[in-house]
Amino acid sequence: NRLVRDLLQLGRVEAQEHQRPDTVVDLAAIARSVIDSLQPVARTAEVTIDSTGTTDPIRLYADPDQMVQVLTNLIENAIRYGSAPGGRVTVALKPQDGPLGPQVRLDVTDRGQGIDPRHVPRLTERFYRVDTHRSREKGGTGLGLAIVKHIVQRHRGRLLIDSEPGKGSVFSILLPRT
Repeated sequence: NRLVRDLLQLGRVEAQEHQRPDTVVDLAAIARSVIDSLQPVARTAEVTIDSTGTTDPIRLYADPDQMVQVLTNLIENAIRYGSAPGGRVTVALKPQDGPLGPQVRLDVTDRGQGIDPRHVPRLTERFYRVDTHRSREKGGTGLGLAIVKHIVQRHRGRLLIDSEPGKGSVFSILLPRT
């Protein structure tokens, strides 16, 4: 069921990829909502979710459902794959100036085992998994980061992945602001 759901979602995102969203949303409010909804998952995994920059509104043109999907996927991945019991996941929003004007940076950081550099370029490929057994065991389909990549592209943003073995990972999204 998860695989079919993710494949359908990926198909919908790809079909809309050339249609830039025209709804103004508050990304900080969406982030707070997603963090709240994932607290039970974090508690079960014995992981704490911290956030910064989510108190003041951050407005941008975006599809609210797709932003929920992006945040859910990145935070859930950080909890399930990037954090050991007792670990922390940080969600940070930060308005900044970019080369094409104002933008917002969303960072989801874990302090887990990190990802070998040879895997990083392939993480957004469909069905690519760093650890196939562990991913299946935790319910992953191998499509989550592919979906994130296509959503970010639809929003005219960039997805950056920085990881160091033994130190953790940072998944960053840069999105244009209104």
